[in-house]
Amino acid sequence: MRILKKIFISIVVIILLFFAGIWIYFSSLKPTYAGELQLDNIENETSVYFDDYGIPHIYAQNQEDALTALGYVHAQDRLFQMELMRRIAPARLSEIFGKDMVKNDLFFAKLGIVEASKKTIEKLDKNSETYKLCTAYLNGVNQFIENGPTPIEFTLIGIEKEKYTLNDMYNILGYMSFSFAMAQKTDPLLSVIQQKLGENYLKELNIDSNPNSTFIKNSKSTIESFENLIVQASEVLKTSPIPPFIGSNSWVVSSKKTTTGKVLFANDPHIGFSQPSVWFEAHIVTPNYEMYGYHIAGVAFPLLGHNRKYAYGLTMFENDDIDFYQEENNPSNNNQYKTANGYSNYTTTSKTIKVKNEDDILVEIKSTNHGPIMNNAIDGISQTEPIAMSWIYTKIDANVLEALYNISRATKMADIKKGVSMIHAPGLNIMYGDADGNIAWWAAGKLYKLKSNANRKFILNGASGKDDIEEYLDFNQNPMAENPSWNYVYSANNQPDTIANILYPGYYLPEDRAKRIVQLLEPKNNWTKETMSQMINDNTSSISSDIIKEFTSIMDYNSFSKNEQNAIDILQLWEGSNTIDNVAPTIYNKWIYLYLKNTFEDELGEKLFNQLNATHLMKRMIAIQIKKENSIWWDNVNTSNIKETKKEILTTSFTQAINSLENQLGDNIMLWNWGKVHTLEHPHPIGTISYLKKYFNVGPFPMNGAREVIDNRGFEYNDSGIYKITAGPSTRRIIDFSDIENSISILPTGQSGNPFSKHFKDQVEMYNKGQFRKMKMNKKEIITTSTKLTILPKNE
Repeated sequence: MRILKKIFISIVVIILLFFAGIWIYFSSLKPTYAGELQLDNIENETSVYFDDYGIPHIYAQNQEDALTALGYVHAQDRLFQMELMRRIAPARLSEIFGKDMVKNDLFFAKLGIVEASKKTIEKLDKNSETYKLCTAYLNGVNQFIENGPTPIEFTLIGIEKEKYTLNDMYNILGYMSFSFAMAQKTDPLLSVIQQKLGENYLKELNIDSNPNSTFIKNSKSTIESFENLIVQASEVLKTSPIPPFIGSNSWVVSSKKTTTGKVLFANDPHIGFSQPSVWFEAHIVTPNYEMYGYHIAGVAFPLLGHNRKYAYGLTMFENDDIDFYQEENNPSNNNQYKTANGYSNYTTTSKTIKVKNEDDILVEIKSTNHGPIMNNAIDGISQTEPIAMSWIYTKIDANVLEALYNISRATKMADIKKGVSMIHAPGLNIMYGDADGNIAWWAAGKLYKLKSNANRKFILNGASGKDDIEEYLDFNQNPMAENPSWNYVYSANNQPDTIANILYPGYYLPEDRAKRIVQLLEPKNNWTKETMSQMINDNTSSISSDIIKEFTSIMDYNSFSKNEQNAIDILQLWEGSNTIDNVAPTIYNKWIYLYLKNTFEDELGEKLFNQLNATHLMKRMIAIQIKKENSIWWDNVNTSNIKETKKEILTTSFTQAINSLENQLGDNIMLWNWGKVHTLEHPHPIGTISYLKKYFNVGPFPMNGAREVIDNRGFEYNDSGIYKITAGPSTRRIIDFSDIENSISILPTGQSGNPFSKHFKDQVEMYNKGQFRKMKMNKKEIITTSTKLTILPKNE
């Protein structure tokens, strides 16, 4: 009996020790938010106060100490995110994720981001403040890598920690720049439509097509090449473990339109949802500097920020900074390509892609004067029809870090403008407001013109030289507005006004959000922080009621079933709001998808239709096409003896929509709530493993909002009738210069990317409800609501 008792006690002790060991291990992985820490290259004691949402408020005697502290605390909350971000451009995702990421790596290996980074770094002034502060930040990151706990994701995947370099920082900015672009999805697609269907169909898409620019002869192999290019470019960003940047809202109202007589600033960049979310907030204070900034993983300077004097934010410009060129090989020498001056040799390099548990892949990269040949990075493109990608980011030296330094350390509005002028890519709208009452908007990006008759929305002729860049525009020709007489500036990724005697080509989003923003801003001159916070959560469509009126004006109401008539009644009474308890958005979006499908799929085929559906162009077409009484697209080419009309397509689509919703959600139309089909889950890269999903992913949640409303939610249209949100507001910020210490913000989930931190998802409930928290700047308040981490110089 005593032996059994001893055995039992021993088993209990072993079990307790086992669970105690697990507890100790997991506790050791938590970020350090309090206590003392010694770091190299710190001159003076530095205090980091982590407030009640885990946001670090760094008080240092100089900026280099502050940036070292920032690097350390950024890494302890976001090291795995940094690791993924730095692996994309140098084609190193397959190294940790295996063969599923090979296509991504093949694509990015060709782009030239790594080479552009190297070239820029070689020219850097090593004595500049930009270089010194970036080095300090990297020093902080690397000290956490060397001395801090290894994040659990590294252990689960089997990643060895490596030191961070300045190359990583530039490569991350290069990926960010590429993720903004839409040309890689759209140019090849339009070329396919041009070849497959002809100019008459293109004209109806309102893309300003030019028949004189057509040069590529119609052939099955060419069409297939372009189709494969579209598929690969789309899949690269869709399957990336780091979300792309897709759009954004921002508006700034002058003192003449506020109750306080001070500027109000609002910004909500739209980015693919992920866990952790994109932005890491940090508040830095030194004797000669203060900034409350929003950083992306691995980058020293904030892309968004404010202090007591000014605020800045961004939206995506959506300008076209990528062009594709079909090159022509020398018939007798495949190592040469044709130019306007004869044949030239391809520039060739090779890279090795390491693949987890697989053999290495050797990639040969050939480039022309336009850019890298994308063929062997994309399945199915024949090497006999080489396609080069010309991207402005890799053509001009990158000064993005220097620009961000200048913008985040400005003393007057002119400093901001100078910093904006240094950004050649990506195309950004930089929004600005300050305590002196100034407001402004500048479009950043190196804009250029091609030679006459070259239409850059199609695959261009690389051999003749006639489609090459003719002129780079000076920054003063970029779209901009400074203290305009109408007393506000805004951007919603819509088409900017005329510049340099042209409407600059791009892939702009429809006017829906812009129209709604102007509707709300224009008549009102008593804006407050509270009314601004309501506006940034606005989910009312500015164009849905017009589309419904267009349909109801031509339909035969009595021809519909009782349930269909009920649905029409609901739509006619709908004011355009998209809340989770509303039924109308469920009906509307199903009908819109089927209207697009029945209009375009018969000519394009299923694959091309789905590809067009993923572009900004299709979003623009929703309202444009439905207003056309006569259109070549209305006729279904598969019904040879019938010519369908607008009325028939819209009516058939509506009947199909109601029938589909009855099958999906039941006959009771009042139960078709938007929240049942419109949901958001924040995916973590580890969340793709089913048994880990609940620990790393956050959600799903029913969500307000919709596509192209101010509370913008990106989702795909497909046959399922389920709208899984993939992108939306990555933060909502409102800066009030009448009460700067009580400006407000929110993140989608939380500040930390560490699943063992209490700040991993502590903002998600507020975000879902459209609520805010304070961006603290008052030191006394910060101290009373924070834990304190003291960073001391390491004793040598």
